[in-house]
Amino acid sequence: MSLREFRDDDRASSEPTGRLAVLAPRRERLAIVSTRNKLCGIAAYTHALERQLADLFEITVFDLDQYLLRSKHPRIRKLGDRHIKEICRDIAAFDAVSIQLEFGTLGCDAADIVRRFRWLSRAARRLSVTFHTLVRPPAFPFMDFAKAMAQRKWRAAYGIAATFSYNNQVSVGTARTLRHHQRCKPVSVIVHNRRDLFDARHLHRFKRVYDHPLSFLSRSEADALLAHSARRQFAQLDSLALDAKLIGVFGFLSNYKGFETVIRALHHLPEDYHLLIFGGVHPNQIERHAVIHPYVASLLSDAHVDATLYDHMHGAPTIGLNLDIERHLHDLFGKHPRDLSSRVHFMGALDDSDFLAGMTICDVVVLPYLEVGQSSSGPISQAVELGCRIIASRTHTFLEFARYHPDTVEFFDIGNHLELAERIAARRRYAVRRDRLAYTVETNKAVYLAANSARSPASPISPGAVSPSEARRQPRRRAAP
Repeated sequence: MSLREFRDDDRASSEPTGRLAVLAPRRERLAIVSTRNKLCGIAAYTHALERQLADLFEITVFDLDQYLLRSKHPRIRKLGDRHIKEICRDIAAFDAVSIQLEFGTLGCDAADIVRRFRWLSRAARRLSVTFHTLVRPPAFPFMDFAKAMAQRKWRAAYGIAATFSYNNQVSVGTARTLRHHQRCKPVSVIVHNRRDLFDARHLHRFKRVYDHPLSFLSRSEADALLAHSARRQFAQLDSLALDAKLIGVFGFLSNYKGFETVIRALHHLPEDYHLLIFGGVHPNQIERHAVIHPYVASLLSDAHVDATLYDHMHGAPTIGLNLDIERHLHDLFGKHPRDLSSRVHFMGALDDSDFLAGMTICDVVVLPYLEVGQSSSGPISQAVELGCRIIASRTHTFLEFARYHPDTVEFFDIGNHLELAERIAARRRYAVRRDRLAYTVETNKAVYLAANSARSPASPISPGAVSPSEARRQPRRRAAP
């Protein structure tokens, strides 16, 4: 169910939003099943949910142990199954259970993920599942597979088949489990964009579906961050001029983040623009004996860090090149003229408070991600709540997000560093809209209250519910005496 169906957008409705669900005389007990691993964005969202729902439910968070669940060793996989069964025994006593589902947090193997999800779903009296990634039922890519086989690219062919098998198992397996349970107990599904809303309703055939973007910060929390954050919190910035313009990118260093696009854009911006990279290599990607992570090396290369003119000319044609050794030797082996080492600053992997403080001090927050099929993004939600100027790549994820928060995000085409540079240098396109956001932590609370509350004749939300405006067009039925 879209939040538009019970928000102020339907102002003509006589149904007050306070009637979303009926609060019980006591606060019901809600179990949230999620990872607590601080390296995972799901953990940060779960922490925010605890604060948001504390006055509605008695909340207990059950941590999914990633060491046990993601191991491929047979003995540890059995311990992972035992870990899930222990959680199942505990959550059976709760009034409602909310599963924060990112498939990888339940295991690496699709069969493990589906089996463990089935156990958790069965144990809950009343269930809501938040899909942080909703996988469509895939079609097998016959053309790609046949091409790889014809070219004898056996590894590529195996990868295509393995990816299809994984996506098919987790998509079909979890959907089948929820369709089975929704026939005999209350089951709700929460997604983070309207594309997933339609897929959940029409492809997976879930009855009760709510959509809401990720929400982290209340107005008071955002105000406190804005009031107390300053550049002096970050020692790396002490040498910068006070009028230096700061561009911020956020998240673990990974190929799909597209940070190299911002570095390339920096070449086309004046000298007073500086790039701050808030994030580091994910601990799971730290390899033995690796001198440097490949993606970090590629970023340094794009910034021409430690490069010389000789490096730039190495391998290039030398026809017509005439150098006076005494006059040009220093230029030849000196710094590359486009070396950005003084304008690119690696801020490191920080805790949540410093991460958010970094957003507040930046003149612009850039999200240059590649399209990888994500359903949501935590950094863009936090940046909107803080009123930051945001420039994002035109991915489906960010386009869907902007439907909830119109006139807050400026877009550029993926990888187009020249367009990005021009947008950064131009004036801010949209004014700050923090006071007028339609989707906030309060509306997020309303969704979770509706999704996890008991059925009641007084509640306007029921399986297959329609919007208030649609309900007014349908004939009313008199309640049975």
